[in-house]
Amino acid sequence: MAQQNGVEKKSTFLFHLAAIFVIAVWGTSFVSTKVLLEAGLHAVEIYIYRFLVAYVIVLAVCHKKLWANSIVDELLFAVCGLCGGSIYFIAENTALNYTLTSNVSLLTTLAPLITTLLIGAIYKNERPGMWIYIGSIIAIGGVACIIFKDGFKLEVMPLGDLLALSAAFSWAIYSIVLRKLNANYTALFITRKTFFYGLLTALPFLAFEPEIAPLSCLTSPVVLFNLLFLSLTASLLAYVMWSQAVKRLGAIKASNYLYFQPVMTMIVSAIILPDDPLTLMGCLGCVLIIGGVWFGDFMTRRKV
Repeated sequence: MAQQNGVEKKSTFLFHLAAIFVIAVWGTSFVSTKVLLEAGLHAVEIYIYRFLVAYVIVLAVCHKKLWANSIVDELLFAVCGLCGGSIYFIAENTALNYTLTSNVSLLTTLAPLITTLLIGAIYKNERPGMWIYIGSIIAIGGVACIIFKDGFKLEVMPLGDLLALSAAFSWAIYSIVLRKLNANYTALFITRKTFFYGLLTALPFLAFEPEIAPLSCLTSPVVLFNLLFLSLTASLLAYVMWSQAVKRLGAIKASNYLYFQPVMTMIVSAIILPDDPLTLMGCLGCVLIIGGVWFGDFMTRRKV
């Protein structure tokens, strides 16, 4: 029995490492996306290119089973594609046009807390304890420190702020639906279906783009490298690993790792972008995020 518990703890630890790796990759992806935007690509184009490449690869690997077990499950996969794909990314990127970047960063980071609240409301037997909420609030404070590390500036801009908040809600819904689908489908199958519906629902948004970047833009080594990173690592590998992490750790515990995303973005930006150095306020934010997540988990386990 002791040996079995040891193996289980080791396995769980590996899934925690997987979640940390995914967050590190997603944090880095913001920098890659910024590079592509500066190269002339638009937000919807970047989304379609990165997920199209990832979808083709995952389809080549996982193609024997095309449809879900039921119409209801197929609709749930469509929800995954919308909420974990097109709506989340397009709402987040569009919000940047109507509100401050700091507003978008702060509001989209509410996704873990919204996930916790929704799971508590839907599953009565899984209501998170008080310490989880307290830890989340501390972590959000850390996120705010990182976002406002160069000075505090917060303005209420209704349209952009609502779009950013809708992105946070859409990711929370994706996490809950993913939790349900994980019980009956493999991570590869879930990822393939999510990418398919995400691409399908993103295509109409191309009509609203002012112009489409020429395909010759894709021949640039910098553009090609960053697109491949977003496709193969930030999309294909990360989504498969995230699905497994949610399945093993649970939606709430896995979602809490999203608080670390701005930490990784800050670190990578400081390394790659010379005009975005580390600051004392940013380091304080890192401490608060790590402390908040640890505190909520530690106090909950201690109570149990």
